[in-house]
Amino acid sequence: MSPSRPPAPRTRPPTPSRTTPRSTARPEAARSPVGDAVREPVREPPAENGVPPAGHAAPAPSKTAAAPVASTPSPAPSGPSPLPTAPAGSRYQTATTYQVRRFGGPVRPPVVSTRSVQRFAERARARRTLARRQIALSAAAVLVVGALAWLLLWSPVLALRPADVTVAGAGTVVAVDQVRAVVAKDSGVPLPRLGTVALRDRLLQVPGVREARVTRDWPHGLTVQLVAREPVAAVPEKQAPAGAAKAGFALLDEEGVQVGRADAAPAGLPVVDVPADDARTLQAVLGVLRQLPPALLAEVAGVAAQTQDTVTMHLRDGVEVDWGSSQETALKIAVLTALRASPTAKGARVYDVSAPRLPITR
Repeated sequence: MSPSRPPAPRTRPPTPSRTTPRSTARPEAARSPVGDAVREPVREPPAENGVPPAGHAAPAPSKTAAAPVASTPSPAPSGPSPLPTAPAGSRYQTATTYQVRRFGGPVRPPVVSTRSVQRFAERARARRTLARRQIALSAAAVLVVGALAWLLLWSPVLALRPADVTVAGAGTVVAVDQVRAVVAKDSGVPLPRLGTVALRDRLLQVPGVREARVTRDWPHGLTVQLVAREPVAAVPEKQAPAGAAKAGFALLDEEGVQVGRADAAPAGLPVVDVPADDARTLQAVLGVLRQLPPALLAEVAGVAAQTQDTVTMHLRDGVEVDWGSSQETALKIAVLTALRASPTAKGARVYDVSAPRLPITR
């Protein structure tokens, strides 16, 4: 019986270092036929009297098995390092990625590429640039609006100049100097800030102004369009003003508003003689004068009335017209015009049209 050969020392595969990078590639020879499970070590039948059983050859002596494997540093691989593999003839298999992760093996930390970092930095820089640009544009817009507001509302660029004011429609009663004096109070005010409504209200207080309209005439002027109260009658004043030597005449328009005063009755205006403080009679007379055609009104020298139904007109040629009330004035005008043109009424000194359907001439 030959002496038994001592068995070769078993070598354990090196434990994967935690600093070893994880690799998804491994040699096909290291894969297990049943998947990623660790292969069980192959058990050999025991030798009897140091002789291996039939069919099993004795393991050849190996020089590498007698001497311990010297660990020599290997150069770091350029690519991802594969998992450590067991040496040839070892009874242990290489651990799988699943086993490494499960049993606390090394896990490669996530790596952010340099290009991603650069893109993130560029996006942050672009956002900062956009924010600064928006702030600059907003500030510029505020400055432009402020400058424009000052230019239009407070600067003298569009200020009112009294010399550029135009007054129209003053008539014969309204004093243009009074109108210009009212407008001159707003001299130097920029036209956008000028209150045309308030100016119109002040113009209506000028004697003789019935209506006024104010429009801006850029860049420095105004156009004032007036509707004057033209007098249609001169009413004798029943009492002289204080300090006056004699009584005069109040000039009234068709609405009975006094638009002026004169010491003597103006030529072309009929003189109205009505009872003092009798507003109804005065309105009846003014209503008749308001409806007369201009040609007939120019021939009226005076109107007298004791009541609103006894209106009498005196023409400049001495003819007297009994008008009656202010009713049916249009019909009375037509009848009077026809009678004066009729040859049969030629030479008549009195025309009674108080009943226009039954006129009388004397």
